[in-house]
Amino acid sequence: MGDHEARGDDFEKKAEKKLTGWGIFGSKYEDAADLFDKAANSFKLAKNWSRAASVYIKIANCHLKGDSKHEAASAYVEAANCYKKFSPQEAAQALNQAVNLFLEIGRLNMAARYSKDIGEIYQQEQDLEKATDYLERAADLFDSEGQSSQANTIKQKVAEIAAQLEQYPKATEIFEGIARQSINNNLLKYGVRGILLNAGICQLCRGDPVAITNSLERYQEIDPTFSGTREYKLLADLAASMDEGDIAKFTDAIKEFDSMTRLDPWKTTLLLRAKNELKKKEDDEDDLT
Repeated sequence: MGDHEARGDDFEKKAEKKLTGWGIFGSKYEDAADLFDKAANSFKLAKNWSRAASVYIKIANCHLKGDSKHEAASAYVEAANCYKKFSPQEAAQALNQAVNLFLEIGRLNMAARYSKDIGEIYQQEQDLEKATDYLERAADLFDSEGQSSQANTIKQKVAEIAAQLEQYPKATEIFEGIARQSINNNLLKYGVRGILLNAGICQLCRGDPVAITNSLERYQEIDPTFSGTREYKLLADLAASMDEGDIAKFTDAIKEFDSMTRLDPWKTTLLLRAKNELKKKEDDEDDLT
């Protein structure tokens, strides 16, 4: 470890000296960038992620001085990979610099990919508002590049976050939009019933049985096969139990579905919210009697 760190120090000093010395303008920054790169690799081998990250930022600056924006963006990505080891916030900032450069040079696919990475960092850090901003940006960029499958995957994440934040109308609208877009795509249409189930669960959380029943009719229009699925049956049974104020029936419908198809944590959390909403209504009615 010590040897690697010492080599890193040595390469970094040589790079700094190269920058302050005389030399042809362009080659001076290229030569310094090469030396900084050797320093960064040495610091990575020493597992000194903080030093490696700061050197990659210096590499990015060298490339910017030489007007090599693609190489500068790549250096910011390398810096971010190091920052991820100890500082997610700084990783997100470095990736944002990379995204801006990729946008400048028209590399929209790369900008989309790293916007998604930033969104996922903020999601892990539970900064859901920022996560949404970057994920929406990524989805828009993937859409503009004609990559609808990638865009839809990210839009689903946005919808899931919206539901977490109790923004149920927004979440429902996004899920339904994905379903409409996917139904005519041979690769994506088989996932539509799962997406419509997510949309229906968001409607359940609003606690309005009429809205849920209307949604089921709308979902049948989006996908004519939906009424024959277990997802449809679950939503219909849950809507009926909400209408009747029957918590036991609500719970049984979930158990029956879960015994065949495991519900993921996101669905489980939202269904628990819907159940609590139903219980609250039942308690309010008991107070009135």
